[in-house]
Amino acid sequence: MAQYSFVKAPGGVLIPATPDAREFLEKKVRMGGILYADFKQARNPAFHRKFFALLNLGFDYWQPSGGAISPADKKLVRGYVQLVAHYAGHGDTLQELADQYLRDEAEKRAGNISAVKSFEAFRSWVTIEAGFYTEYQMPDGTTRKEPKSISFAKMDDVEFSQLYKSVLDVLWNFILFRTFPNQQAAENAASQLFSYAA
Repeated sequence: MAQYSFVKAPGGVLIPATPDAREFLEKKVRMGGILYADFKQARNPAFHRKFFALLNLGFDYWQPSGGAISPADKKLVRGYVQLVAHYAGHGDTLQELADQYLRDEAEKRAGNISAVKSFEAFRSWVTIEAGFYTEYQMPDGTTRKEPKSISFAKMDDVEFSQLYKSVLDVLWNFILFRTFPNQQAAENAASQLFSYAA
């Protein structure tokens, strides 16, 4: 189904906002014809661009580090270390040894593998980490998360504002805290990128 944009004019009149909408009205709708539609107020496009400036900021400061050791592997090793430390003591020493072991194994596994940065993969990861995803059950019993669409038609301003704040938190907690003194400074940097792009 086609989607058309209109602008409200004085007197409650809707005026086509795009050439497609104008063409639809001129060619497909007779004078006096009645249209039925589900109307939504469009999200602020400037806020959408600011969101992508924030994502680009996080992407620019992120450096892939491999991923040869999965988070599940790390959790398993660290859990075992805690169990041993509970019975044998020396928890700090055991944890340092385990962390060194994980680093050494990651280097061995990575070998000649070079991690490649992908903006789409990064955007998907950030959106999922921010809690905006749909989870699917697979035939083998595993689950898979897919990021929710951030298109204008799928997300209103309120939900998009929540997404923006959650994405800022994710980028701060994983990447931007290393470079900026606080979240506001990181957001200001993203705003500067946004103003250069506009």
